[in-house]
Amino acid sequence: WWGHRIPAYYCDACGEIVVAAQMPEKCPKCGGTHFTQDPDTLDTWFSSALWPFSTLGWPEKTEDLNYFYPTDVLEIIDKYGADALRLTLITGNAPGNDMRFYYERVEASRNFANKVWNASRFIMMNMEQVEEKTGKRSWEVSYDEIREYLEPADKWILSKLNTLVREVTDNIDHFELGIAVQKVYDFIWDEFCDWYIEMVKPRLYQDVSCGERRNQAVQSKNAALWTLKQVLIDALKLLHPYMPFITEEIFCTIQSEEESIMISDWPVYAEEKAYQAEEQATELIKEAVRGIRNIRTQMNVAPSRKAAMFIVSETESVRNVFEEGRLFFAALAGASEVTVQADRSGIAEDAVSVVIPNASVYIPFAELVEIGQEIERLAKEEKRLQGELARVNGMLKNEKFMAKAPEAKVAEERAKLEKYTQMLSQVQERLGQLKK
Repeated sequence: WWGHRIPAYYCDACGEIVVAAQMPEKCPKCGGTHFTQDPDTLDTWFSSALWPFSTLGWPEKTEDLNYFYPTDVLEIIDKYGADALRLTLITGNAPGNDMRFYYERVEASRNFANKVWNASRFIMMNMEQVEEKTGKRSWEVSYDEIREYLEPADKWILSKLNTLVREVTDNIDHFELGIAVQKVYDFIWDEFCDWYIEMVKPRLYQDVSCGERRNQAVQSKNAALWTLKQVLIDALKLLHPYMPFITEEIFCTIQSEEESIMISDWPVYAEEKAYQAEEQATELIKEAVRGIRNIRTQMNVAPSRKAAMFIVSETESVRNVFEEGRLFFAALAGASEVTVQADRSGIAEDAVSVVIPNASVYIPFAELVEIGQEIERLAKEEKRLQGELARVNGMLKNEKFMAKAPEAKVAEERAKLEKYTQMLSQVQERLGQLKK
Protein backbone atom coordinates (compact mmCIF):
# COMPACT_ATOMS: atom_id res chain seq x y z
CA TRP A 1 0.00 0.00 0.00
CA TRP A 2 1.43 3.38 -1.02
CA GLY A 3 0.54 5.17 2.19
CA HIS A 4 -1.25 4.57 5.46
CA ARG A 5 -4.56 2.81 4.87
CA ILE A 6 -7.56 4.72 6.20
CA PRO A 7 -8.61 2.98 9.48
CA ALA A 8 -12.31 2.90 8.55
CA TYR A 9 -14.21 -0.40 8.38
CA TYR A 10 -17.61 -0.99 6.70
CA CYS A 11 -20.02 -3.59 8.05
CA ASP A 12 -20.85 -5.92 5.16
CA ALA A 13 -24.33 -6.48 6.58
CA CYS A 14 -25.63 -2.98 7.27
CA GLY A 15 -22.97 -0.58 5.96
CA GLU A 16 -22.17 0.92 9.40
CA ILE A 17 -18.78 2.68 9.45
CA VAL A 18 -16.46 1.92 12.34
CA VAL A 19 -13.19 3.80 12.81
CA ALA A 20 -10.69 1.82 14.90
CA ALA A 21 -7.01 0.91 15.18
CA GLN A 22 -7.80 -2.72 14.36
CA MET A 23 -10.58 -4.42 12.41
CA PRO A 24 -13.58 -4.69 14.80
CA GLU A 25 -14.93 -8.07 15.77
CA LYS A 26 -18.58 -7.07 15.98
CA CYS A 27 -20.76 -4.35 14.39
CA PRO A 28 -22.12 -2.03 17.11
CA LYS A 29 -25.29 -1.48 15.06
CA CYS A 30 -26.41 -4.91 13.76
CA GLY A 31 -23.99 -7.34 15.42
CA GLY A 32 -22.48 -8.46 12.11
CA THR A 33 -18.97 -9.91 12.13
CA HIS A 34 -17.81 -9.33 8.56
CA PHE A 35 -16.10 -6.01 7.66
CA THR A 36 -14.33 -4.53 4.65
CA GLN A 37 -11.61 -1.91 5.22
CA ASP A 38 -11.69 1.32 3.20
CA PRO A 39 -9.46 0.71 0.14
CA ASP A 40 -8.09 4.29 0.04
CA THR A 41 -5.03 5.71 1.84
CA LEU A 42 -4.54 8.83 3.89
CA ASP A 43 -3.41 12.00 2.16
CA THR A 44 0.35 12.02 1.54
CA TRP A 45 0.88 15.14 3.63
CA PHE A 46 -1.13 13.61 6.47
CA SER A 47 1.06 10.53 6.35
CA SER A 48 4.22 12.64 6.24
CA ALA A 49 3.08 14.52 9.33
CA LEU A 50 2.96 11.22 11.23
CA TRP A 51 6.62 10.45 10.59
CA PRO A 52 8.24 12.53 13.36
CA PHE A 53 5.74 11.24 15.89
CA SER A 54 6.41 7.60 15.02
CA THR A 55 10.22 8.01 15.10
CA LEU A 56 10.51 10.15 18.23
CA GLY A 57 8.53 8.01 20.66
CA TRP A 58 5.03 9.51 20.61
CA PRO A 59 2.66 9.15 22.46
CA GLU A 60 5.23 9.01 25.24
CA LYS A 61 6.71 12.39 26.21
CA THR A 62 10.26 11.49 25.29
CA GLU A 63 13.29 13.75 25.47
CA ASP A 64 13.83 13.49 21.71
CA LEU A 65 10.21 14.38 20.96
CA ASN A 66 10.37 17.42 23.23
CA TYR A 67 13.66 18.61 21.68
CA PHE A 68 13.08 17.95 17.98
CA TYR A 69 9.30 18.40 17.80
CA PRO A 70 8.22 20.99 20.39
CA THR A 71 5.16 22.03 18.28
CA ASP A 72 5.83 25.73 18.89
CA VAL A 73 3.58 26.56 15.95
CA LEU A 74 0.59 25.04 17.81
CA GLU A 75 1.43 27.20 20.82
CA ILE A 76 1.33 30.30 18.50
CA ILE A 77 -2.05 29.16 17.12
CA ASP A 78 -3.50 28.95 20.62
CA LYS A 79 -2.43 32.53 21.31
CA TYR A 80 -3.02 34.31 17.99
CA GLY A 81 -5.21 31.96 15.91
CA ALA A 82 -4.47 29.84 12.85
CA ASP A 83 -5.59 32.62 10.48
CA ALA A 84 -3.04 35.06 11.88
CA LEU A 85 -0.24 32.52 11.58
CA ARG A 86 -1.17 31.57 8.00
CA LEU A 87 -1.28 35.22 6.91
CA THR A 88 2.08 35.92 8.57
CA LEU A 89 3.83 33.02 6.87
CA ILE A 90 2.65 33.93 3.37
CA THR A 91 3.17 37.72 3.39
CA GLY A 92 6.37 39.70 3.02
CA ASN A 93 8.37 36.90 1.46
CA ALA A 94 9.22 35.44 -1.93
CA PRO A 95 9.25 31.72 -2.83
CA GLY A 96 12.57 30.05 -2.09
CA ASN A 97 13.71 32.57 0.52
CA ASP A 98 14.15 31.95 4.22
CA MET A 99 12.06 34.13 6.52
CA ARG A 100 12.99 35.48 9.94
CA PHE A 101 10.14 34.95 12.37
CA TYR A 102 8.84 37.81 14.53
CA TYR A 103 5.98 37.61 17.00
CA GLU A 104 5.21 41.25 16.13
CA ARG A 105 4.25 40.18 12.61
CA VAL A 106 1.82 37.58 13.97
CA GLU A 107 0.34 40.25 16.24
CA ALA A 108 -0.09 42.53 13.20
CA SER A 109 -1.90 39.72 11.37
CA ARG A 110 -4.10 39.15 14.42
CA ASN A 111 -4.89 42.88 14.43
CA PHE A 112 -5.89 42.64 10.77
CA ALA A 113 -8.26 39.78 11.61
CA ASN A 114 -9.78 42.00 14.32
CA LYS A 115 -10.15 44.81 11.77
CA VAL A 116 -12.06 42.51 9.40
CA TRP A 117 -14.22 41.23 12.26
CA ASN A 118 -15.08 44.73 13.55
CA ALA A 119 -15.90 46.01 10.06
CA SER A 120 -18.20 43.04 9.54
CA ARG A 121 -19.93 43.62 12.89
CA PHE A 122 -20.46 47.28 11.97
CA ILE A 123 -22.10 46.32 8.67
CA MET A 124 -24.32 43.64 10.20
CA MET A 125 -25.33 45.95 13.05
CA ASN A 126 -26.52 48.59 10.59
CA MET A 127 -28.41 46.01 8.52
CA GLU A 128 -30.12 44.70 11.67
CA GLN A 129 -31.13 48.21 12.73
CA VAL A 130 -32.78 48.90 9.38
CA GLU A 131 -34.55 45.54 9.43
CA GLU A 132 -35.83 46.10 13.00
CA LYS A 133 -37.07 49.59 12.11
CA THR A 134 -38.73 48.79 8.77
CA GLY A 135 -39.32 45.05 8.92
CA LYS A 136 -37.59 44.75 5.54
CA ARG A 137 -34.19 43.82 4.16
CA SER A 138 -34.59 46.48 1.50
CA TRP A 139 -30.93 46.40 0.43
CA GLU A 140 -31.24 42.79 -0.73
CA VAL A 141 -31.75 43.50 -4.40
CA SER A 142 -29.80 42.81 -7.58
CA TYR A 143 -27.04 44.99 -8.94
CA ASP A 144 -29.29 46.13 -11.78
CA GLU A 145 -31.99 47.22 -9.30
CA ILE A 146 -29.66 49.20 -7.04
CA ARG A 147 -27.43 50.65 -9.76
CA GLU A 148 -29.39 53.86 -10.30
CA TYR A 149 -29.16 54.72 -6.58
CA LEU A 150 -25.41 54.18 -6.24
CA GLU A 151 -23.52 57.32 -5.28
CA PRO A 152 -19.98 58.25 -6.46
CA ALA A 153 -18.37 56.79 -3.33
CA ASP A 154 -20.21 53.47 -3.90
CA LYS A 155 -19.07 53.33 -7.50
CA TRP A 156 -15.52 54.19 -6.43
CA ILE A 157 -15.20 51.23 -4.03
CA LEU A 158 -16.95 48.86 -6.46
CA SER A 159 -14.51 49.92 -9.18
CA LYS A 160 -11.51 49.48 -6.87
CA LEU A 161 -12.79 46.02 -5.92
CA ASN A 162 -13.35 45.15 -9.56
CA THR A 163 -9.72 45.94 -10.38
CA LEU A 164 -8.59 44.02 -7.31
CA VAL A 165 -10.48 40.91 -8.44
CA ARG A 166 -8.76 40.96 -11.81
CA GLU A 167 -5.27 41.52 -10.38
CA VAL A 168 -5.54 39.01 -7.53
CA THR A 169 -6.93 36.31 -9.82
CA ASP A 170 -4.01 36.87 -12.20
CA ASN A 171 -1.49 36.78 -9.33
CA ILE A 172 -2.90 33.51 -7.99
CA ASP A 173 -2.95 31.97 -11.48
CA HIS A 174 0.78 32.71 -11.62
CA PHE A 175 1.35 31.38 -8.07
CA GLU A 176 2.22 34.87 -6.75
CA LEU A 177 0.43 34.19 -3.49
CA GLY A 178 2.26 36.73 -1.34
CA ILE A 179 1.68 39.54 -3.84
CA ALA A 180 -2.00 38.64 -4.13
CA VAL A 181 -2.73 38.64 -0.40
CA GLN A 182 -0.86 41.92 0.14
CA LYS A 183 -3.22 43.57 -2.35
CA VAL A 184 -6.25 42.11 -0.58
CA TYR A 185 -4.85 43.23 2.79
CA ASP A 186 -4.28 46.81 1.59
CA PHE A 187 -7.71 47.00 -0.01
CA ILE A 188 -9.59 45.80 3.08
CA TRP A 189 -7.65 47.83 5.63
CA ASP A 190 -7.10 51.06 3.70
CA GLU A 191 -9.69 51.50 0.97
CA PHE A 192 -12.64 49.65 2.52
CA CYS A 193 -12.27 50.15 6.29
CA ASP A 194 -10.38 53.43 6.62
CA TRP A 195 -12.02 55.25 3.71
CA TYR A 196 -15.25 53.77 2.39
CA ILE A 197 -16.85 52.86 5.73
CA GLU A 198 -16.05 56.36 7.01
CA MET A 199 -17.47 57.86 3.81
CA VAL A 200 -20.86 56.16 4.19
CA LYS A 201 -21.38 56.71 7.92
CA PRO A 202 -23.18 60.05 7.38
CA ARG A 203 -25.59 58.31 4.98
CA LEU A 204 -26.23 55.48 7.44
CA TYR A 205 -26.83 57.84 10.37
CA GLN A 206 -28.86 60.57 8.68
CA ASP A 207 -32.55 60.57 9.60
CA VAL A 208 -34.80 62.73 7.43
CA SER A 209 -38.38 62.68 8.69
CA CYS A 210 -40.62 63.07 5.66
CA GLY A 211 -41.10 64.09 2.05
CA GLU A 212 -38.88 63.66 -0.98
CA ARG A 213 -35.69 64.11 1.04
CA ARG A 214 -36.70 61.15 3.19
CA ASN A 215 -37.12 58.94 0.12
CA GLN A 216 -33.71 60.01 -1.14
CA ALA A 217 -32.16 59.31 2.27
CA VAL A 218 -33.72 55.83 2.37
CA GLN A 219 -32.50 55.02 -1.15
CA SER A 220 -29.04 56.34 -0.29
CA LYS A 221 -28.89 54.22 2.87
CA ASN A 222 -30.03 51.10 0.99
CA ALA A 223 -27.38 51.70 -1.68
CA ALA A 224 -24.73 52.08 1.02
CA LEU A 225 -25.79 48.88 2.81
CA TRP A 226 -25.93 46.94 -0.47
CA THR A 227 -22.44 48.13 -1.38
CA LEU A 228 -21.02 47.42 2.08
CA LYS A 229 -22.37 43.88 2.03
CA GLN A 230 -21.36 43.04 -1.53
CA VAL A 231 -17.86 44.47 -1.24
CA LEU A 232 -17.29 42.68 2.08
CA ILE A 233 -18.47 39.34 0.69
CA ASP A 234 -16.24 39.53 -2.39
CA ALA A 235 -13.29 40.70 -0.30
CA LEU A 236 -13.84 37.75 2.06
CA LYS A 237 -13.76 35.38 -0.90
CA LEU A 238 -10.43 36.81 -2.06
CA LEU A 239 -9.07 36.53 1.48
CA HIS A 240 -10.43 33.05 2.17
CA PRO A 241 -7.48 30.98 0.84
CA TYR A 242 -5.25 32.78 3.33
CA MET A 243 -7.56 33.19 6.35
CA PRO A 244 -10.15 30.42 6.00
CA PHE A 245 -11.66 30.38 9.49
CA ILE A 246 -12.69 34.00 10.06
CA THR A 247 -13.86 34.39 6.46
CA GLU A 248 -16.09 31.30 6.68
CA GLU A 249 -17.59 32.45 9.98
CA ILE A 250 -18.43 35.95 8.71
CA PHE A 251 -19.61 34.69 5.30
CA CYS A 252 -22.09 32.22 6.78
CA THR A 253 -23.41 34.89 9.17
CA ILE A 254 -23.85 37.82 6.79
CA GLN A 255 -25.59 35.95 3.95
CA SER A 256 -27.70 32.84 3.38
CA GLU A 257 -27.65 32.47 -0.41
CA GLU A 258 -24.54 30.27 -0.47
CA GLU A 259 -23.91 27.43 1.99
CA SER A 260 -20.18 27.92 2.49
CA ILE A 261 -17.51 30.28 1.29
CA MET A 262 -15.38 27.21 0.44
CA ILE A 263 -17.73 26.27 -2.41
CA SER A 264 -18.99 29.75 -3.32
CA ASP A 265 -18.39 31.38 -6.69
CA TRP A 266 -15.04 33.16 -7.06
CA PRO A 267 -15.47 36.90 -7.88
CA VAL A 268 -15.15 37.76 -11.56
CA TYR A 269 -14.08 41.05 -13.16
CA ALA A 270 -16.99 42.88 -14.84
CA GLU A 271 -16.50 45.73 -17.28
CA GLU A 272 -19.79 47.32 -16.18
CA LYS A 273 -18.32 47.92 -12.70
CA ALA A 274 -15.31 49.85 -13.98
CA TYR A 275 -16.25 53.39 -12.90
CA GLN A 276 -13.20 55.39 -13.95
CA ALA A 277 -14.78 58.84 -13.56
CA GLU A 278 -16.02 58.11 -10.05
CA GLU A 279 -12.63 56.67 -9.12
CA GLN A 280 -10.88 59.88 -10.18
CA ALA A 281 -13.45 62.04 -8.39
CA THR A 282 -13.19 60.19 -5.10
CA GLU A 283 -9.40 60.09 -5.23
CA LEU A 284 -9.47 63.89 -5.61
CA ILE A 285 -11.58 64.21 -2.46
CA LYS A 286 -9.27 61.81 -0.62
CA GLU A 287 -6.28 63.95 -1.60
CA ALA A 288 -8.00 67.05 -0.22
CA VAL A 289 -8.83 65.26 3.04
CA ARG A 290 -5.25 64.05 3.45
CA GLY A 291 -3.97 67.61 2.91
CA ILE A 292 -6.39 69.02 5.49
CA ARG A 293 -5.42 66.35 8.04
CA ASN A 294 -1.74 67.18 7.52
CA ILE A 295 -2.43 70.88 8.12
CA ARG A 296 -4.36 70.06 11.29
CA THR A 297 -1.47 67.93 12.54
CA GLN A 298 1.12 70.62 11.77
CA MET A 299 -0.95 73.25 13.57
CA ASN A 300 -1.75 70.95 16.50
CA VAL A 301 -5.50 71.25 15.89
CA ALA A 302 -7.65 68.69 17.71
CA PRO A 303 -9.51 66.32 15.32
CA SER A 304 -12.75 67.19 17.12
CA ARG A 305 -12.52 70.88 16.22
CA LYS A 306 -14.76 71.67 13.25
CA ALA A 307 -13.93 74.41 10.75
CA ALA A 308 -15.61 76.10 7.79
CA MET A 309 -14.00 75.19 4.47
CA PHE A 310 -14.06 76.76 1.02
CA ILE A 311 -13.41 74.73 -2.14
CA VAL A 312 -12.21 77.07 -4.89
CA SER A 313 -11.84 75.91 -8.48
CA GLU A 314 -12.30 77.49 -11.88
CA THR A 315 -13.10 74.04 -13.29
CA GLU A 316 -16.80 73.20 -13.18
CA SER A 317 -16.27 69.44 -13.13
CA VAL A 318 -14.07 69.76 -10.03
CA ARG A 319 -16.68 71.90 -8.28
CA ASN A 320 -19.30 69.26 -9.13
CA VAL A 321 -17.14 66.56 -7.52
CA PHE A 322 -17.18 68.40 -4.19
CA GLU A 323 -20.85 69.35 -4.50
CA GLU A 324 -21.83 65.69 -4.96
CA GLY A 325 -19.42 64.47 -2.28
CA ARG A 326 -20.17 67.29 0.16
CA LEU A 327 -21.66 65.03 2.85
CA PHE A 328 -18.80 62.58 3.29
CA PHE A 329 -16.11 65.20 2.54
CA ALA A 330 -17.39 67.28 5.46
CA ALA A 331 -17.35 64.24 7.74
CA LEU A 332 -13.85 63.12 6.77
CA ALA A 333 -12.29 66.59 6.76
CA GLY A 334 -13.93 67.78 9.99
CA ALA A 335 -15.80 70.62 8.27
CA SER A 336 -18.58 72.52 10.00
CA GLU A 337 -19.76 73.73 6.59
CA VAL A 338 -18.52 73.44 3.02
CA THR A 339 -18.75 76.20 0.41
CA VAL A 340 -17.87 75.46 -3.21
CA GLN A 341 -17.11 78.44 -5.43
CA ALA A 342 -15.18 79.53 -8.52
CA ASP A 343 -12.97 82.25 -6.96
CA ARG A 344 -11.55 83.50 -3.65
CA SER A 345 -14.19 86.15 -3.02
CA GLY A 346 -15.30 86.37 0.62
CA ILE A 347 -12.36 84.31 1.95
CA ALA A 348 -10.18 85.87 4.68
CA GLU A 349 -6.62 86.76 3.75
CA ASP A 350 -5.20 84.72 6.64
CA ALA A 351 -6.91 81.54 5.45
CA VAL A 352 -4.80 78.40 5.46
CA SER A 353 -4.73 76.69 2.06
CA VAL A 354 -4.38 73.13 0.78
CA VAL A 355 -3.55 72.80 -2.92
CA ILE A 356 -4.90 69.86 -4.94
CA PRO A 357 -5.10 69.34 -8.72
CA ASN A 358 -7.17 72.16 -10.28
CA ALA A 359 -8.46 73.40 -6.92
CA SER A 360 -7.56 74.78 -3.50
CA VAL A 361 -9.17 74.29 -0.11
CA TYR A 362 -9.20 77.36 2.15
CA ILE A 363 -9.79 77.31 5.91
CA PRO A 364 -10.03 80.66 7.75
CA PHE A 365 -7.28 80.66 10.36
CA ALA A 366 -9.57 81.65 13.22
CA GLU A 367 -11.69 78.58 12.45
CA LEU A 368 -8.78 76.29 13.21
CA VAL A 369 -7.40 77.76 16.44
CA GLU A 370 -8.35 80.02 19.33
CA ILE A 371 -5.73 82.73 18.78
CA GLY A 372 -5.33 83.58 22.46
CA GLN A 373 -4.83 79.95 23.45
CA GLU A 374 -2.42 79.40 20.58
CA ILE A 375 -0.30 82.41 21.58
CA GLU A 376 -0.19 81.06 25.14
CA ARG A 377 0.84 77.60 23.95
CA LEU A 378 3.54 78.95 21.61
CA ALA A 379 4.90 81.23 24.36
CA LYS A 380 5.38 78.19 26.60
CA GLU A 381 7.09 76.35 23.77
CA GLU A 382 9.35 79.36 23.13
CA LYS A 383 10.41 79.36 26.79
CA ARG A 384 11.08 75.61 26.73
CA LEU A 385 13.21 75.83 23.59
CA GLN A 386 15.18 78.78 24.99
CA GLY A 387 15.95 76.65 28.06
CA GLU A 388 17.11 73.74 25.90
CA LEU A 389 19.33 76.04 23.85
CA ALA A 390 20.85 77.53 26.99
CA ARG A 391 21.69 74.04 28.25
CA VAL A 392 23.20 72.90 24.94
CA ASN A 393 25.20 76.09 24.47
CA GLY A 394 26.47 75.78 28.03
CA MET A 395 27.77 72.27 27.34
CA LEU A 396 29.35 73.16 24.00
CA LYS A 397 31.11 76.20 25.52
CA ASN A 398 32.39 74.16 28.46
CA GLU A 399 36.08 73.45 27.79
CA LYS A 400 36.20 70.42 30.12
CA PHE A 401 33.16 68.83 28.44
CA MET A 402 34.58 69.42 24.97
CA ALA A 403 37.96 67.95 26.00
CA LYS A 404 36.66 64.81 27.71
CA ALA A 405 33.33 63.97 26.00
CA PRO A 406 33.32 61.24 23.29
CA GLU A 407 33.12 62.55 19.75
CA ALA A 408 29.68 60.97 19.28
CA LYS A 409 28.32 62.83 22.33
CA VAL A 410 29.64 66.16 21.07
CA ALA A 411 28.09 65.51 17.64
CA GLU A 412 24.77 64.67 19.32
CA GLU A 413 24.72 67.97 21.25
CA ARG A 414 25.60 69.96 18.11
CA ALA A 415 22.72 68.29 16.30
CA LYS A 416 20.41 69.30 19.15
CA LEU A 417 21.67 72.87 18.88
CA GLU A 418 20.75 72.97 15.20
CA LYS A 419 17.35 71.37 15.81
CA TYR A 420 16.36 73.62 18.72
CA THR A 421 17.56 76.74 16.89
CA GLN A 422 15.39 75.91 13.89
CA MET A 423 12.37 75.08 16.05
CA LEU A 424 12.72 78.32 18.06
CA SER A 425 12.88 80.34 14.85
CA GLN A 426 9.65 78.74 13.59
CA VAL A 427 7.86 79.31 16.91
CA GLN A 428 8.93 82.97 17.10
CA GLU A 429 7.88 83.55 13.50
CA ARG A 430 4.46 82.05 14.23
CA LEU A 431 4.10 84.13 17.38
CA GLY A 432 4.88 87.29 15.43
CA GLN A 433 2.16 86.49 12.89
CA LEU A 434 -0.44 85.81 15.57
CA LYS A 435 0.31 88.95 17.59
CA LYS A 436 -0.31 91.10 14.53
